[in-house]
Amino acid sequence: MSVQPPAPTERGILQFLAICDSFYPPDAVQASIEQQRHSYDALCARFDRPLPPEMIFADGMLQRIPIRRYRPRKISTRTILLYLHGGGFVVGSLESHHAICAEIADFAGAELVSVDYRLAPEYRWPAQTDDGFTVSKHLLSANSKVVLIGDSAGANLAAGLALRARDEGLSGVVGQVLIYPALGGDLAAGSYVEMAAAPGLTTADVAYYREILQAPAGNEIAEPLQAASLAGLPPAFITVAHFDPLRDDGRQYAARLTAEGVEVWFREEPQMVHAWLRARHMSEGARDGFRAVCEAIRRFAAA
Repeated sequence: MSVQPPAPTERGILQFLAICDSFYPPDAVQASIEQQRHSYDALCARFDRPLPPEMIFADGMLQRIPIRRYRPRKISTRTILLYLHGGGFVVGSLESHHAICAEIADFAGAELVSVDYRLAPEYRWPAQTDDGFTVSKHLLSANSKVVLIGDSAGANLAAGLALRARDEGLSGVVGQVLIYPALGGDLAAGSYVEMAAAPGLTTADVAYYREILQAPAGNEIAEPLQAASLAGLPPAFITVAHFDPLRDDGRQYAARLTAEGVEVWFREEPQMVHAWLRARHMSEGARDGFRAVCEAIRRFAAA
């Protein structure tokens, strides 16, 4: 008798998963890179939303790196939000997280910069973190205060950028917001075993993305959980999904940050799956989780 993998029961998130599977099937990583990107783009377009009223955005280049700047109708802080999108370092773009970035900027009353960092396999590690760091250094030098934000692979990059800024003595990172982060946990332990077949992302998928990225094992920027010390990092908001193999990465990172004197706000969404940000307008749990993310960002930006 087969054993069913752990799965949520909330109606909204189940509807979300059904839509996702119709665009981006569970075996999507077995397709060509081109097909993966095509499928992911179609999935993202399915969840597109109108931007908040009077939101202004413009594309540009910052030292050869494509970026998109969002400016909401009301600016209440000079702090800049830096967003790094998810997608396993393989898929995702300025378009994939367009509405998400706009809604965050509008809620926080802050300008937001989204980074179109280079993707694998065309560009292996450390191209992705180097692109993010180039943009973050520019923003810190020009604006003095930045909140680092990322989801999934983007949260990995955001955590790594916080470490790089600390190690290089750069001041001004006032917060890090890590949404279901991939932080280099042990694939043979904890949630990687318990949620190995979770809907939306499997442990095999995580292993696939790691192999494509080819980051050196144990490198603390690529795998922040392996950092020798987390002391001196900016305050963090970390949110994880219960039905996600990455869950324990966020749990463990929050615990380590707290133990090393860093202020941490931690949430575990009990009915959520990986990539629940896209379900924020159709799932009660995702709606609550997204509001908590936005409130944390606004709090950091106002500090």
